[in-house]
Amino acid sequence: MIRCLVVDDEPLALDIIADYIQKVPELTLSATTTNAIEGLGLVQQGAIDLVFLDIQMPELTGIQFLKIINGKCDVILTTAYPQYALEGYELNVTDYLLKPIAFDRFYKSIQKVISQKIHFSPKNSSVDQSQNHNKNSEFIFVKTEHKIQRVDYDDIYYIEGLKDYISIYTSSERIITLQNMKKMEETLPEERFVRVHKSYIVALEKIESIERGRISLKEKLIPIGDTYRDSFFKRIGEKHG
Repeated sequence: MIRCLVVDDEPLALDIIADYIQKVPELTLSATTTNAIEGLGLVQQGAIDLVFLDIQMPELTGIQFLKIINGKCDVILTTAYPQYALEGYELNVTDYLLKPIAFDRFYKSIQKVISQKIHFSPKNSSVDQSQNHNKNSEFIFVKTEHKIQRVDYDDIYYIEGLKDYISIYTSSERIITLQNMKKMEETLPEERFVRVHKSYIVALEKIESIERGRISLKEKLIPIGDTYRDSFFKRIGEKHG
C-alpha cells in the first residue's frame, strides 16, 4: 500500500483528492491537511510515501515544500497554475496535475508512481532516488520560447549543444531550449542515451552505423570526440583502433 498525504489550503480540493485515493486499491489515505507545515512534519517523520501537493499556499509554497523534503517521498503537484510545471519537474516531481483534476488523469499519475516503485528500488542503486524520477519516466519537459513542451524519449534522435542553449532533434521537429549539455546528460536515462562529443548526445537505439569516427543517424553524421571515444565504444561493446 502506498501511504498518501494531501496538502492543499482549499478544503474542497482536499476532499476531491481524498475521494480519488479511496477509489484506488493500491493507495491508502494517511492524512489530509490545509497546513503545509503540518504536512511537512508528517513527511519528515517518514510516514508518507506519496504527497499530493498544492503550490500556492500561505504558510509554505509547494516549491519550498519540495526543496525542503529533497526527494524523501514521491510528489504529485496539484495546482491551477501551469507555469510552475518546469520548475516542478526540475525538482523531480512524479507528475503535475492541473485543476480541475479528472479521475482518469489522476489514475494515470498513480500508475506512473506504481511503475516507478516496481522498476526502481533504492536498495539496489548507488544513485540517490530523487535524481532518478525523470530517468524512470518516458519523457521530459523542456521550456521553449513560448511554452513548456513534453518530449518523449522515443522521439529523440540526438541533442546538440550550442553555447547557451541546446537543440533536441526528434522524429518530427527541432526543439530549442535554454539548457546546458551536462544537465541534460544527467537528466536522460543512461541506458538509452550516450554523450559522444562535447556538443552531442545521441539515442543509442537510433544509431544506424558507425564509420571513420562518425555516427550516422537521421541523415546526420555526428563526430565521436576523443574524450568520449573509449567510453562510447565500451557502451556498444566494440573495440576500436
